[in-house]
Amino acid sequence: MKSDESGQASATSYASDLIYGSIAGVVGKFVEFPFDTIKVRLQTQPLVANSSLAPSFSGPVDVLIKTIRAEGFLGLYKGISAPLVGAMIENSGLFLCYNQIQSFVRYTWQIPSSQPLGLVELSTCGFFSGAIVSMVLTPVELVKCKLQVQGLNKHVPGGSDLVRPTYNGPVHVLKDILRKEGVAGFYRGHLGTFLRESGGGAAWFGTYEWVCKGMMERNGVTSKDDLTPWHLMGAGALAGMMFNFSLFPADVIKSRQQTMEAGSKSKAGFTDIAKEIYVNQGIKGFYRGCGITVARSAPTSGVIFMTYELLKRNLPL
Repeated sequence: MKSDESGQASATSYASDLIYGSIAGVVGKFVEFPFDTIKVRLQTQPLVANSSLAPSFSGPVDVLIKTIRAEGFLGLYKGISAPLVGAMIENSGLFLCYNQIQSFVRYTWQIPSSQPLGLVELSTCGFFSGAIVSMVLTPVELVKCKLQVQGLNKHVPGGSDLVRPTYNGPVHVLKDILRKEGVAGFYRGHLGTFLRESGGGAAWFGTYEWVCKGMMERNGVTSKDDLTPWHLMGAGALAGMMFNFSLFPADVIKSRQQTMEAGSKSKAGFTDIAKEIYVNQGIKGFYRGCGITVARSAPTSGVIFMTYELLKRNLPL
């Protein structure tokens, strides 16, 4: 009887993490995506100054103005369909893996559920949850990046608005990659995604748990269920900023890898691109778009954690 009850509880836990994580991811993605488009367009500009191959943006505001002027407001949401699916997969996967890895740690080291895990254990759980999710997220990121940099010819002086984009949508991107590069092509940029998600996952969950713990101690409560939505959003905002800043150079390299066309003469390896960025732009090249990314991560991550926690608190399965 206890075995049946335990199995039912586990199934309910899986379902709540998947459902609530997916909803939180979708809400967060609509907040985040315009900022992400700006970030990717900044990251994937030509490294050589005065290049005629693509536009040169002076900063995030310049990207925003030129994109809306050339493509309309919806240009900021170009390629969002695949990332919406990706956000559902990423966030549901992160929360599911994070909680299940915690259960594994407790079982392995015989830690009772009444005893809170330490920050090191929680950060480690976040690391492995991010590593697992990166396997699924890399192809989604690849499709997203390729769609986000389309239409840049419209920003070039003299560029024609009649030039068709390379891809019609996510399915077209997938078919083109499969035809040109095979299945392995879907994992171009995986090392960068792995580093970002695993290291970022440790920073994301670790920071969130640490800030929540401080807030609980300050307010004299013992559970996150007693924290207000503003507390949860604040903790989530700080966590999101740490996630994005911690391994931002890996994300820059990943974006350049994933927006290169198959057959390009440039070397597409992780270290090759890192060297190219450093030679042409120095250390600051690894932080192109960092400001807008960290800024956008605060409201996005705050909304994600708040949505997830409030759904679990008020709509238990």
